[in-house]
Amino acid sequence: MGGQAAGQPDSWAARQPGAVGRLLEKERWKKLNVWKLADKLALRVYEVTRRFPRDEVYGITSQLRRAALSIPTNIVEGYSRKGDKELAHFLSISFASLSEVKYLIYFSDNLGYLSEEEYQGLKEVCDNVGRSLWAFYAKVKASD
Repeated sequence: MGGQAAGQPDSWAARQPGAVGRLLEKERWKKLNVWKLADKLALRVYEVTRRFPRDEVYGITSQLRRAALSIPTNIVEGYSRKGDKELAHFLSISFASLSEVKYLIYFSDNLGYLSEEEYQGLKEVCDNVGRSLWAFYAKVKASD
């Protein structure tokens, strides 16, 4: 992008305050609120699916867990890339995985695998992740 000095990274993350320190710091994605929320969702999905029927271990349990884990994983991978285009691409994948998780939670509830409290709690966490993910995606796209 224009305006960047030679040798400086050209990404949304690099242009934020304290960018030099963050670029050198390992696991800087742990400071992202969107990652924290997505990580919380993945952990919650793993906890809840422990009680799913055994015959679902290779079915909905596996699918729901993989989709839930894909959200924070793609945030981490995208944030670790060099440019805004790549970051936006991985955030888009995270958002698609969130949609998959929402449907699988709905489906699991219809099968009777979730209590009302679990279902509502997961929906609320999904909504929070979605809002945060969309806001972060919009910021990245605006600076692209």
